[in-house]
Amino acid sequence: MVVRAVRLLVVDDDPGIRALLRETFEGFDLVVDEAGSAEEATKRVRRACPDVIVLDLRMPGIDGLALCQALKSDPATREIGVILLTGANVSPEDVRRAGADALLGKPFSPLDLLGIVERLAGRGFGVPFRRVRGDDPQEQLLLYARDLRHVLELEREQRLKLQEAYRDTVGALASALEHKDTQTRAHSQRVQRYALDLIAELDPHMAADPRVEYGLLLHDIGKIAIPDSILLKPGPLTPPERRTIQHHTILGEQMLQHVEFLQGEALRIVRSHHERWDGAGYPDRLHGEEIPLGARVFAVVDALDAMTTDRPYRRALPWRHAVDEIIAESGRQFAPEVVDAFRARESELQEVRAHLVAA
Repeated sequence: MVVRAVRLLVVDDDPGIRALLRETFEGFDLVVDEAGSAEEATKRVRRACPDVIVLDLRMPGIDGLALCQALKSDPATREIGVILLTGANVSPEDVRRAGADALLGKPFSPLDLLGIVERLAGRGFGVPFRRVRGDDPQEQLLLYARDLRHVLELEREQRLKLQEAYRDTVGALASALEHKDTQTRAHSQRVQRYALDLIAELDPHMAADPRVEYGLLLHDIGKIAIPDSILLKPGPLTPPERRTIQHHTILGEQMLQHVEFLQGEALRIVRSHHERWDGAGYPDRLHGEEIPLGARVFAVVDALDAMTTDRPYRRALPWRHAVDEIIAESGRQFAPEVVDAFRARESELQEVRAHLVAA
């Protein structure tokens, strides 16, 4: 018996997503077509009716919900399985009203998507699409192993693309702050590099966590919410103005607290990067090891950068002067173990600074 290949239509206005979905189904027993809009999708459905449609929810013009509802209202297309893809929140009521057969959030798992397509196409075998010649169990096992490797490679590619998107977003936020507060220009990048070097000395496992990198880069993001009249004031700040500035640590945490990939150490750095070892910092007056390690490290590298760069009220201090000040504050402003790591890595930090200045 000849088994007809399953026809799949991918509808998304993002060419990158369409390319990713083509790669996802490459090598499986599927005929994949694509469309960049609801209008184009309607034409392709009329030309060759697919078995399953993978449909983006948010598109310009007619969106995915409206197209899905139209397909399910037409007797000629109501049996087509429709999978809605979305990176936004959508109510179950809207999905039910549109008649979608499945809803999958972005970023999605290719393995999950394969399983849903299979189910809607009527296969229901729980394995990737693949025609197998004969009943040789060994051949089936080899084919399934190859398909699984293919899916795992796609999973890895998607994680890398997602990480790149995270970095782009974080970079854009840091850039927005630099445009608002000229004193932070390149400061975030310098302290990030210094801090990652010291954290690697103290806790290599933490240094490998990408969330730490993002927390260091976004430590001052709360300053975006501080009025320019205070943030850019050329003269001394009044006590109320200083309290407003100090509030940027809490504002930053509030701004980022619902970003899933920043949970944990990243948020702790944003909130606690102005705490002091002796308990005289802000906003929570944490003392000693109550302060998260990332924030303890940040306190040292922030002071280093502040002293060795030009400020509106003074020229940059010599590197040696900054080193002596940091050592003198061990056990008061700074955590002793971080100061010890700083002394051990001083030459590497100087190299980092030389490289950033030359760049």
